[in-house]
Amino acid sequence: MPTELNVLTAMITPAVLISACAGLILSTSVRLGRVVDRVRALSERFEEMVRHRPEDVVLYDDRLQMTFAQLDWLTSRARHLQRAMTTFYLSLGLFVATSVAIGITAAVDGQYALVPVIFGMFGVGLLFFGTILLGLEATLALRSIHAEMDLLWKLGRHHAPEELRARLPRRIWPLR
Repeated sequence: MPTELNVLTAMITPAVLISACAGLILSTSVRLGRVVDRVRALSERFEEMVRHRPEDVVLYDDRLQMTFAQLDWLTSRARHLQRAMTTFYLSLGLFVATSVAIGITAAVDGQYALVPVIFGMFGVGLLFFGTILLGLEATLALRSIHAEMDLLWKLGRHHAPEELRARLPRRIWPLR
């Protein structure tokens, strides 16, 4: 029969994973908030753009295409982040359940010892799945930033004075 100290130690062990989940939940929540802010800014930029005639807006078609591409990427990013947060919350709950199940298992002389292991393994699996979702979201964020930078370079090429364009190395101005 395990001693009380061993039971207490075993019950606290999932705390490391609980802490990891809390950190991921916090950072994912911040990332989701930033996506929401980007969508709002994109919406305002879109509304401003459609108030003008297309011929009055520099690179109108490129901007319109970028706006819809950004909206698509931001929608996908938000969905990945929401799913990741859901998996992290479920994982957190499973790690707490693991800790409780360890205590209960010790109280009933080791019966049902497999229950905390199952809870813990499902929790770790969800934690892993959530990190994969965050990786996918980060990839979308990078694609979005690259596309936005390409558009900004096009605008820069359009608006930069000729003497500035002549002074800067050719590699500064993308070929697209």
